[in-house]
Amino acid sequence: MSDVPSRGRGRTRRVHVRASLDEARGVFMISVAAELAEMHPQTLRMYEARGLISPQRSPKNTRLYSQRDVERLRRIQELTTDQGLNLAGVEAVLELERRLDGMKREVERFRSRADEIEREMAQELERVRRSFRAEIVPYTPPPLDETGPVRIPVDGDEA
Repeated sequence: MSDVPSRGRGRTRRVHVRASLDEARGVFMISVAAELAEMHPQTLRMYEARGLISPQRSPKNTRLYSQRDVERLRRIQELTTDQGLNLAGVEAVLELERRLDGMKREVERFRSRADEIEREMAQELERVRRSFRAEIVPYTPPPLDETGPVRIPVDGDEA
């Protein structure tokens, strides 16, 4: 956010302007992207040739890198410099990270669906409980006579 002076009737007033950047939109030329990623522009060209990065192109065919591209370049830099991986290792790691992100999204969809099913089951269970309450009639045993319990004779038994 920045303050932009605005003039009106002899007075200056401040207007706040917010700018946002779409992470996927290509806005940086190769020299700027290389500087942001702290690498030589030729390295970016090599990464593009290897398929590690895919910058967008302007109508005049100029490479345009997005903020997401710059972050990916920094990740590649970290893997090669800090972790000591070669480009084949970087390709493997990036592919595994991509697949892991996909699996995380899938697990989140499963969790969301499981929560939805759990809510539906709880509602159905409550509906069934209510329907049983309406069908159950309390049992009241008949009163016993004063002679005691009724005895039913069984063969060979003396009554």
